[in-house]
Amino acid sequence: MKKYLLLPVISLLFLVFIGTSCTNSELKPFSAAFYNVENLFDTIDNPVTRDEDYLPTSEVSWNTKRYDLKLEHISKVMSSMEPGHFPTIFGLAEVENRQVVEDLINTGKLKEAGYKIIHQDSPDKRGIDVALLYNPKVFKPLVTRFIRLHFPSEADFVTRDIIYTKALVYGIDTVHVFVNHWVSRYGSQDRTDPLRRYTGHVERLICDSIFNQQPHANIIIMGDLNDNPTDPSIQKSLGAVEPKQPFEKKQLFDLGAIPYSKGEGSLYYKGWDLFDQIIVSTSMVAGHNGIKVDSDSEEIFKKEWMLYQSKNGPAVPNRTSSSRKYFGGYSDHLPVLVKMKVDLSGEIFTII
Repeated sequence: MKKYLLLPVISLLFLVFIGTSCTNSELKPFSAAFYNVENLFDTIDNPVTRDEDYLPTSEVSWNTKRYDLKLEHISKVMSSMEPGHFPTIFGLAEVENRQVVEDLINTGKLKEAGYKIIHQDSPDKRGIDVALLYNPKVFKPLVTRFIRLHFPSEADFVTRDIIYTKALVYGIDTVHVFVNHWVSRYGSQDRTDPLRRYTGHVERLICDSIFNQQPHANIIIMGDLNDNPTDPSIQKSLGAVEPKQPFEKKQLFDLGAIPYSKGEGSLYYKGWDLFDQIIVSTSMVAGHNGIKVDSDSEEIFKKEWMLYQSKNGPAVPNRTSSSRKYFGGYSDHLPVLVKMKVDLSGEIFTII
């Protein structure tokens, strides 16, 4: 009898060993960041976009000196987010073209990051795009697509493409990354809300197609979604919810939901909003495979030198300019960061 009782005990000990045997040397860092850099335009007129607010002849007199200072400011922010390191992947919004991104990664300490670029001009009338920077020593893109949105309710409306890339992390784990800049609320939230809902719906369909092939897929969605974590476009259309156990399979969890519930935000307009979010799939919060992230890990990077102290309110992001006035700051958004660990042992973090 005792002989048979030993079997469950041995099995249990084996499971505990599998779930906890990873040493620190087998766990490698992996991080994802996102920053809306607020109108990173060059000084050259592009006749097919509305860049007239950022030219030497504009009211803010957007000249080479101010452009170079903007690059230095953004580089300083990005280089300060992980002291001694740089985020593995870094999504950007509101970049005019590939050249401004090239100029950025060759400015200041950011040159040490060795970033490579994923970018393509989009049909956005303002001429602003998204881009993805990545560390090629850790992150190896396998497939990249630029998702163009066509809105049934407004056939003539064009916006930024969504970047999608499938990549290997440390040559072992596959990750699916989306970089977004959803339609802004400018003009009317009532008019633009259906556009963001539609975008969320499209992106969810793509995620579901990934889940259907790989139920435990590692998915990272980052971007300026121009809605808060509690808005319908995110909770209902995209289906990204606050991370709470039990973690259901094939789900998306908004890592910005917890800081937002505490009153934190990445931009300020009559109060704090958290439009800049990082959303991950079930496997990444539950520990089903190699990449693990804590559910409350989205950090809003905020330093005093990035802020402007208003007279009758809180210290807010110190922006570069409005369409008519130059302020000389950094951006009207704060960047967000999520730190993760990658298990190189080939084992799993938890037993489900």
